[in-house]
Amino acid sequence: MAFVHQSLGLTGIVMFFGLLISLSYTTLFRLMQKERGNIFLTVFMILLTIVSSIFHWLARPHIFSLLLFVIIYYYLEQFQSGHIQTLYFFPLLILFWVNLHGGFISGFMLISVYLIGNLVKFILSRDEAKKLYRQKTKVLTLTLLTCLFVSLINPYGLDVMLYPMKLISQESIIDYIAEFQSPNFHHLLLVPSKYFLLLMILLIGILKKKLDVIEILLIILFANMALFSQRFISLFCIVAAPIFVRNAQWIFNQTKSRLVDLFQRRSDDICLMDASTSGYLWLVVGILIMTLAVATNRIEHKFDESRKPVEAVNFLKKVSLKGNMFNDDEFGDYIIYSAYPQYKVFIDSRVDMYGVDHFKEYLSMVYFKPGWENIIEKYKINWMILNSDSIFSRYLMERKDWRLIYSDRVANIFVRNISENQDILRDYGHVNYCR
Repeated sequence: MAFVHQSLGLTGIVMFFGLLISLSYTTLFRLMQKERGNIFLTVFMILLTIVSSIFHWLARPHIFSLLLFVIIYYYLEQFQSGHIQTLYFFPLLILFWVNLHGGFISGFMLISVYLIGNLVKFILSRDEAKKLYRQKTKVLTLTLLTCLFVSLINPYGLDVMLYPMKLISQESIIDYIAEFQSPNFHHLLLVPSKYFLLLMILLIGILKKKLDVIEILLIILFANMALFSQRFISLFCIVAAPIFVRNAQWIFNQTKSRLVDLFQRRSDDICLMDASTSGYLWLVVGILIMTLAVATNRIEHKFDESRKPVEAVNFLKKVSLKGNMFNDDEFGDYIIYSAYPQYKVFIDSRVDMYGVDHFKEYLSMVYFKPGWENIIEKYKINWMILNSDSIFSRYLMERKDWRLIYSDRVANIFVRNISENQDILRDYGHVNYCR
């Protein structure tokens, strides 16, 4: 991210990640349209998928995982349709993914679901179908084993594979990070995903044919993940959307009415236009929409000064404080972006990357639990930047061994009241607390 920041700037970062998002949902659209179903139904579901996932569109590395997840899903569906050769590049894709973001584990989940599904079909089928599913099971098994092997080619070896399981078991971190918590459907941004889930339940309820075993496994696995943690909602929507379109199209095909026939004819006309562009129409449209949105400031590509310590960091750059800092975890991201390597944070919002012990020390500090002062000595903390309304910030206001040198509506900056800091205290120690 630091390299991307230096190379592209903030607007460039938004454009870059916007391109990744456009590629992700364009690929998903192509997956839903591969059987030439009703394009109106496909557009409806892609829009519902987008609004259900939009709360998680942030300029963070998980956007790479979103794109790679869709790509693997697309080619697994191609494989299931008879294109067995489409899996040969999966190990290279996983090698890239495992060195990019921890979401690579979702790729293994997809491969495993298709492997188990084909194994079940092999056990239950007969004759020619049995031979076909045996071949698919062998190919998927070889692909999975090869991908597991190449995933070990990373700076941390096996620890990378074990990390997701370790993270899930760390309740103190899971309960603290909002995106790991179960979805609260009272939140406005999560309402579309609630209706997405209800639509899937309705479809399954009225469907008069059996779902494919792979479809069942995909829905169960990723619905469970989405209900466990809201960060997986986008994955569930991506997996479920093609299943919904495929089976809803089957229902429409069984329905005889003039209205259905009219929509199908109009859909066929649009599909012909889409086919004439070799599938690039929607990709170009998506990129143009994203570019226009950024260019006209429809998508915000600046930091919210009412939430991020923009002015406080400008102050830090000016005074050049010495020694180690302690910081609010939500401030850490912006400090890294704006002031690294001049200042190095104690923690940032990726608290899971710092380990449970370090995170517990952070909590001991912000809630000034017994022994918090020992942590200051352990890390030789000389100054702190905290949320102005935090309990810890208000507590330090009452202590004589810490002095306030900067205050605004977002952040307070304190330094230790020791001899080494007397020059900075003489220049800035008269600051009054303001809210």
